[in-house]
Order: sequence, then C-alpha cells, then structure tokens
Amino acid sequence: MLLQDNTSMPNSTMFFLTGIPGLEAMHRWISIPFCTVFTVALLGNGTLLYIIKTEPSLHKPMFYFLSMLAVIDLVLSMTTMPKTLSIFLFNAREISFSGCLVQMFFLHSFSIMESAVLLAMAFDRYVAICNPLRYTTILTNAVIAKTGLAALARAVFLMFPLPFLLRRLPYCHSHIIAHCYCEHMAVVKLACANTKFNNIYGIIVALFIVGLDLMFIGLSYVKILGTVLSLASKEERAKAFGTCVAHVCAILVVYTPVVLSSIIHRFGHRVSPHIHILMANFYLLFPPMMNPIVYGVKTKQIRDKVLFLFRHKRI
Repeated sequence: MLLQDNTSMPNSTMFFLTGIPGLEAMHRWISIPFCTVFTVALLGNGTLLYIIKTEPSLHKPMFYFLSMLAVIDLVLSMTTMPKTLSIFLFNAREISFSGCLVQMFFLHSFSIMESAVLLAMAFDRYVAICNPLRYTTILTNAVIAKTGLAALARAVFLMFPLPFLLRRLPYCHSHIIAHCYCEHMAVVKLACANTKFNNIYGIIVALFIVGLDLMFIGLSYVKILGTVLSLASKEERAKAFGTCVAHVCAILVVYTPVVLSSIIHRFGHRVSPHIHILMANFYLLFPPMMNPIVYGVKTKQIRDKVLFLFRHKRI
C-alpha cells in the first residue's frame, strides 16, 4: 500500500526501490548470499590493500594498479550493497531523488574507472613483456599517478551530465524503481517525457567505454602474444604467460557479466524481470569478490604474504 499511495508524488521527494521484482517473499533468504559475497569483497579487497601497502616488494606498477582496482571495487560495493541489504532485511525501500542521483553517479563513474584501470594493467603487462628493459623508466610513479587521475577525470567528465539530464525530466507517473539500486535506465523508464537523448547518451557512453577499452586491451594482448611466441624456450613462454593470467582472469570477471547482462537486457524480452535484476547485481557483486581471490591465487608474492599473515596469527 505504501508504494501505491506514493506513486504520484512530486519530482523532488522520494523514489521507492522494489528489490528483486517477483521474489519479494524471498528477500530475507536472498540476503544471505548477498551479505556473504559483500563481506568477502570487503575483506578481500581490504586485505589486498593492506598487503600491498605493508610489503615493500609489492611496491611496483602492477600492484599500484591492483590497489586502484581494489579501491574501485570497494567503492562499487559500498555504493549499492548497504541499500540493497536494507531492502532485503528491513524493507527500507525509500530513497530520495538526490540520493538516487548520487548513488547512480558513483556507480557508473567507478564502473568506468574500473574499465580504465584494467586497460592500464594491460599496458603494464605489454611494457613488462614487450619492452622489459624500459619498464621502470616508462612506468614511473608519476606516470602511474597521472594514469589514475586520467581514469578519474574521464569517468567524472562522462558522468557529470547524467544527474542534470535526469533532473530536467518530469516523473509524473510511478516513482517505483524496479531494481535494487538506482541504475540510469531504470530511472529513465519512469520519466513521462521524451527520453531519446538520455537513451542515446547512455548507449554512446557504454559503447565508447567498453568498445574502446576492450579494443586497446585486445591490441595489447595481440602484441604480448606475438612477443611471447617468439621466445626461444617453453619455460620462458610459460613464465611470460603466467604474469598475464591474473589480469586476463580479472578482465573476464569484469566484462563477462557486463556482456551477459547487456545481451539479456537487449534481446531477452521473454526473460523474467527478476533474472535481469539478478544479473545486474551479479555484475556488481562478482568482480569485487573475485578480483582479490584471483590475484591472491595467481600472484606468488600476494599468496606468500597472505599465508605468512595467517600463520603468524595462528602462532
């Protein structure tokens, strides 16, 4: 009743998040895996940042970029999961229009930054394998800092117009967002006006980010593959490939849910709404949880440090 009574409210007040449409009765049960994954993401990325900060041997470009990725994953998790869990556990569906826009801005901005950092990590692997003698002169601390700032600036520049584009729209019909968080297209669908420009802007930004970043990542790995295959011994090739495994896994972890979610959203018209929402949450939950695990398992320095800390605490 509360949702129905408030669907005609003025623009400047409240929106209501439904959680997962069709699965409202199971929200408390769904909260258990969500809370577990959220906790693992927080602990994993927090531990990763602590290890990189306290271990001098990890003060290298690759691990600085990994630190950026961990911070981004923490922000993405904190931006959406507390509100999502409050919906599941306490039925706290209300969110102010301004709060909705802020959540949306951080969500999309840091998603764009994540893509940029993955591209920077691909460049790091390219230099390390294809031009190892110049690695330390090319990827200096200053260059790494500028790369991080450039990733932040690009994200803010592309997402800065979004809140203003949404504020100009009237929301005279439903104020119920069929989602667990404020996602751009989910809010645009509520507007009772021509949203063609918003739709085009969203598509252009998505294609620009995913298409351009993936293209340059692909080019980096084409160059890497050519260099690795030219190496004389199998041991050298295996070692070179081994340094890329964690990054390739991170790319797959981040981009696979994005592509699957996009395909289902565009072409899965017969797919139930709760599948769309679960996929969207999977895209936000899975990478922050998996990235620390992937790098912890595949990177010897991190794995050894984690084992040392674990043994030290047991003693």
